[in-house]
Amino acid sequence: MYKLNENVNEYFNVLEPEFPNWLAEYINTKELMKQRYISVTCGTIYSNLFESDFFYSSLDHSIAVALIIWHFTHDKKQTLSGLFHDIATPVFKHCIDFLNGDYMKQESTEDITTQIIENSTEIMGLLKRDNIKLEEINDYHMYSIADNDTPQLSADRLEYSLSNALLTYKLCDIEKIKELYNDIIIGTDEKQKSELSFRNERTACEFVKLTSKLSVIYREDRTRYSMQFLADVIKKLNKKNIIRIDDLYNMKESEIIDIIEKSEYKGIFNIWKNANKVKVSKEKPSGVYYVHHGAKVRYIDPLVDGKRISQINQNAKNMINANLAYSMENYVYLDFDMW
Repeated sequence: MYKLNENVNEYFNVLEPEFPNWLAEYINTKELMKQRYISVTCGTIYSNLFESDFFYSSLDHSIAVALIIWHFTHDKKQTLSGLFHDIATPVFKHCIDFLNGDYMKQESTEDITTQIIENSTEIMGLLKRDNIKLEEINDYHMYSIADNDTPQLSADRLEYSLSNALLTYKLCDIEKIKELYNDIIIGTDEKQKSELSFRNERTACEFVKLTSKLSVIYREDRTRYSMQFLADVIKKLNKKNIIRIDDLYNMKESEIIDIIEKSEYKGIFNIWKNANKVKVSKEKPSGVYYVHHGAKVRYIDPLVDGKRISQINQNAKNMINANLAYSMENYVYLDFDMW
């Protein structure tokens, strides 16, 4: 079984105290194990622009999503859809969406999920043994507990919110995670579909406060800059046939970084890696590489007793509105050019 970091293991025990042993064989397949070398922070942990250097892998995230789904449903098909939902994730995660010009939705790599599962003799063999069809697990969007539309609460959004708050950005401790998680039940949304919901208004407000902070981090100036910068470096190395697109799915992040640091872009990569703060301007800067576009807005307006927290709590509504009003209009840059 995949060996977990001690802090990650403690967190997983909160999500599901009794680990479903049947899940282990799926986790240990070649295709999923590749995800242990990919960080959920989209490469940002490699720069001093960010305080955190905690490596929480794409595999950790996928297992945790599966545990949440299993905890609330005890349904194997839904659980496996959650486990496989990021199986097509390349190195630096959503940076590759930036490379593809998909910085607002960040969904451009999801199309090959079915192909990867279908081409895996290991996974397909396990599915056949367990009498589960490919089309029952290859798209977690079909299960509302696993995934749903913003601003609803799903297992995926819940997981990256809790793990980022606890492990990556250290906004709270494990006791707060327990308090939030233990208040969650399965409710019913406006369309009469199942949705993860909170029992108590106070807990839902605390969750909104936490996720509003995270939402800004996901799209603030340093984050947008870093993700686009990494995407552009990879794009340049791809044009020079130094990095192939296939490499992004088959190599470790550390191996891609090693290639970058041996390339002609080593100097600017080190500037980014060692920088402590990005520069911003309302006017277009000259003579430097800059980033000037938005990014996907991730926010959650959870249910409490069948109603959105923003409908029943003014404080929560204000926090959500302040989050949505965050400006991404700055030109963001460091003192180098790469064009």
